[in-house]
Amino acid sequence: MPDRRRHRGPHPHDTTLFAARFHDILRTAVGDLSWLLTRGYAEPSSLKLVGDRYELNERQRRAVIRSACRDDALTDRSARRIAPNLLYDEPVEIDGFNLLTTVEAALSGGVLLLGRDGCLRDMASMHGSYRKVAETVPALERIGRWLAGHRVATVHWWLDRPVSNSGRLKTVMAEMAAGHSWSWTIELDDDPDRRLIASDCLIASADSMVLDQCRRWCNLARHIVEETVPGAWIVDLRDEPVGS
Repeated sequence: MPDRRRHRGPHPHDTTLFAARFHDILRTAVGDLSWLLTRGYAEPSSLKLVGDRYELNERQRRAVIRSACRDDALTDRSARRIAPNLLYDEPVEIDGFNLLTTVEAALSGGVLLLGRDGCLRDMASMHGSYRKVAETVPALERIGRWLAGHRVATVHWWLDRPVSNSGRLKTVMAEMAAGHSWSWTIELDDDPDRRLIASDCLIASADSMVLDQCRRWCNLARHIVEETVPGAWIVDLRDEPVGS
């Protein structure tokens, strides 16, 4: 069935599944899962154990796994995170769909997760396809203005070539960049994660595999959403306070 969504909004049951009464339970589940992962337990069995214990449904379990991380990963990611005030005159490489869908979700009232590592993540599942929605252009405008306001030197976007409509999105982004005189390049690649991990530049991503292997990264999605999308639906699932 073709994707006919016009918004990157919440799942019909999210108002119930992520209501305030579940926050403490979900936060505790993130802490328990992180504890198990830190001690080397396998992710699937650990998630099942935690999910069954707290009687979480599939979508809540997905939120927990997206928000958890090992203790060593938490420490290492924090050590390589660059504050937004240090982006001046820096070239930045962006995990394109990762950043864009998060800002789109914020603008459409979708639930966003503040994970244990302080990263902001959405609950979207693209399954190999991307559809432009009503929030796409406003999201790109907010991202572009934020980057220009922080005087980032150059911006290189990586988009997954195998994802359908990535070429169309590239065209939209290139036209916007030209219209605003933003110093953007947009490139399609079969494996953007590999490119981001190998880069010497500052990386903008919330993908756990990229964060664990890249040289330096910025919590770009969180900064942009918190500064430009007042009222975004953010569920804080950190089991303990961490820095920005």
